[in-house]
Amino acid sequence: MVDLEKFLLIAGPCAIESTEICDRVAEELAKIQKAHPEISVVFKSSADKANRSAVQSYRGFGMERGLKILSSVKERFGLPITTDFHTPDQAKMVGSVVDIIQIPAFLCRQTDMLKAAAETGKIVSVKKGQFLSPWDMRHVVEKLRAFGAKKIIQMERGTSFGYGNLVVDMRSFQIMRENRRLVVYDLTHSLQLPGMGANETRGAREFADTLARAAIGAGIDGLFIETHPNPDKALCDRETQLPLDTLNERMEIYLKLHRMVRGLG
Repeated sequence: MVDLEKFLLIAGPCAIESTEICDRVAEELAKIQKAHPEISVVFKSSADKANRSAVQSYRGFGMERGLKILSSVKERFGLPITTDFHTPDQAKMVGSVVDIIQIPAFLCRQTDMLKAAAETGKIVSVKKGQFLSPWDMRHVVEKLRAFGAKKIIQMERGTSFGYGNLVVDMRSFQIMRENRRLVVYDLTHSLQLPGMGANETRGAREFADTLARAAIGAGIDGLFIETHPNPDKALCDRETQLPLDTLNERMEIYLKLHRMVRGLG
């Protein structure tokens, strides 16, 4: 069960590469959840990565097989799960499995996508497009409300800054909170350098902790982190996924800061 009253950690490998990798990540996330009952941990991995840099880029296992793996993770490790969908007709199938249904950034304004997500009755997580200002998210939230969504997560993942770079405006967290819905920071996708690689997106992992600390200081409600046992050999987003063996230590630091910001530490 996803507890939206707690600090959220939505984490997992970028795309499903194997059941073994999903199991390794889920096992570590379950340990983090047990060690930190004040947070709510959600396992995330993409069954199908439809928005890829090049035609030969890795996409994952596909929806049907990928959802079976995610269902297995949920059952065996006791973690809520989330994944994204890319066309309105996929929403019902995805919604039958996940606890949170995710709308990708490039599709965040597509009315049919928002409607389909809301109609699943699940928590809807929608990423702010790289092309949107934080003020524009009010229209996205209003659409979801109009279609009956009760629980909505707004996710910041950086804004296009010229060619090949993203920036995170820390004011956006406060601005989006005015929509009276949770605001989560997609840390690892905001580290991307879009279009800078030949056939894949480059990234700047070295800025992860700086941005995470700044966002927590700005009062976010949770973090979205893609993590992998060996990021340098990952089949997608290898330069932005965080090493799995550093995640617990990072969360220790991030949660200390979160408690201070919330006046609990």
